[in-house]
Amino acid sequence: MRDKPTDLTNTVHKGRADSGLNLFKGFTLMLVMTLTVMGFDSVVDEQTGANFNGETSTFDSAIDKKDQNSKVLVKEIYTGAHIKGANGINFGPDGNLYIASVADQEIIVMNKQNGKILKRLGPTNGVISPDDLAFGPDGSLYWTDLYTGEVGRMTPEGVVTKQFVAPGVNPITFNEEGRLFVALAFLGDGLYELDPNLIDTPRQIIASTPANPLLGFLNGFDFGPDGKLYGPSFAGGFLMRVDVGEPGDPTSTDPFGDGTAEFVADGFTVPAAVKFDSEGVLHVLDQTGEVFKLNTVAGEKTLFIKIQEGLDNLAFDSKGTLYISNADFGSVVEILPSGQPRTISGGGMIAPMGMAVLPGSNNRDALFVANLFRLYQLNGLTGREEYVYKGDLLGGEDNLTTPFTLSADGENLIVSSYFGQVVQVWNPQSEQIIDTYQMGVPIDAIRFKNDIVVSDLGLGGVVRASDKAMILPIDNTNVFAPSGLATDGETLWVADWGTGIIWQIEFDGDTPKPAVPIVFGLNNPEGLAWDKEGGLLVVEPGESRLSRIDLENGDVSIIADGLNLSGPAVGLDAALPPTYLFDGVTIGQSGDIYVSGGGKNVIYRISKK
Repeated sequence: MRDKPTDLTNTVHKGRADSGLNLFKGFTLMLVMTLTVMGFDSVVDEQTGANFNGETSTFDSAIDKKDQNSKVLVKEIYTGAHIKGANGINFGPDGNLYIASVADQEIIVMNKQNGKILKRLGPTNGVISPDDLAFGPDGSLYWTDLYTGEVGRMTPEGVVTKQFVAPGVNPITFNEEGRLFVALAFLGDGLYELDPNLIDTPRQIIASTPANPLLGFLNGFDFGPDGKLYGPSFAGGFLMRVDVGEPGDPTSTDPFGDGTAEFVADGFTVPAAVKFDSEGVLHVLDQTGEVFKLNTVAGEKTLFIKIQEGLDNLAFDSKGTLYISNADFGSVVEILPSGQPRTISGGGMIAPMGMAVLPGSNNRDALFVANLFRLYQLNGLTGREEYVYKGDLLGGEDNLTTPFTLSADGENLIVSSYFGQVVQVWNPQSEQIIDTYQMGVPIDAIRFKNDIVVSDLGLGGVVRASDKAMILPIDNTNVFAPSGLATDGETLWVADWGTGIIWQIEFDGDTPKPAVPIVFGLNNPEGLAWDKEGGLLVVEPGESRLSRIDLENGDVSIIADGLNLSGPAVGLDAALPPTYLFDGVTIGQSGDIYVSGGGKNVIYRISKK
């Protein structure tokens, strides 16, 4: 969006906003539908994990339980960010920095000087999927739970109350009069005023529908000296201001036509948040890494600083110092008077999930890791980052999606994303999409018999990507939640997260034979990999371990335990798939095994001693 729009209601649907509209329609459908996997109780188990601290550790291998001399080496070859994506930030009355993290399911209280984490407020405190936060006049902490659609309040005494608004509730702020406002983004679109006590029914200021997202996902916003609300259209690429009116005013269904909202400036790529400093100067943050100062009268912007891509939100402390959060890399930085960033909390991978190996240079494994907003390529020996590819949160058709799982496909990768609702065949050399398959809620995908097989909770089981033909249906009796997939080219294996069963499916040509359970009782199995030695590797997040199934007799042995894995989401059973942040496994050319340790944001390499 380059020129000043004459019809913002139509403009917000164009270009990048089209992608946002698709995401809005699809993911809202996924959020509100009753997933077939809800026929079982989710396991809520806090992973303790092993404290390797980057050092090599030795575990007894149970591949042959009689051979006590058999051992493997487990090493962390990569360590990522301390935070699983830093979203909304704000300073509390105590002077500490409060950081919302949707993926981490917590609000982190951090010392702004040294980055020390002082406190974590999570599901036990009622914090489920916090995207933004603010402090009320009485010092109460307020936050928005994106997936559940609730706004939470924690008083200075620690009393928590919550109110449902709508799925996608995202930015939150107070005006000078102590009135509370929130908006919807990604899973909805619209603007509301709330009772600060979270009792009275929310007042809808601007109405919106999935077919007509009027604001293009109004994101991190702030009130200006003129008393109006300023915020960015995340999908539209422009900045707006809104007259929030008075309680009792009618809901606007044509905000840019009736004067409720007006255009301020455009020319942004993905504007994510705005804040006024103590001098009344508006700062606009773009996910490109750019931060602009904006003249709100003339609409002219000036580049203030440019730092790492993936920015999410910003806040000024009591001295006027600017702090910025990064959603893609999980970092938090302070901007020094010189304009240089000082790292408060370092970045890196925020949610390592599915993995795949392609041949690398000098016979080294090129290890690819799905990481929510980015796809990483690592040196399999050293863990060194070689390339980091950007996923498109808004779902552009020609762009790499937000990657959750990966599998090798010749020189390509098969990428699946339940957030993007697609499976893609993607070439890392050319960074081109080869094929795209629109799916429901895809969990994993692999090449099988000249097609791609997908475990898809939205489509009701394991299906072929080409025609959605069913291979293993969810019946809520024997099959509840298909997750990881593996094959030797002739046989297909499917992990069921809900029952702990591993299913084996033989084929008569292209026709699947009845599925046969070969293993029972695994704890939330996710990533699968065929090891070419008559075994099947399986990640068990419910037990914090990697196991091996002997395909000859079905015996299960432990390869490595005490792994710090992601585990299921807490309190999000009806909103997200039970696999949540998928824990993956893959095997290198040398036979080394790689496991994603999402609980600690690490990559493990497991090799024979």
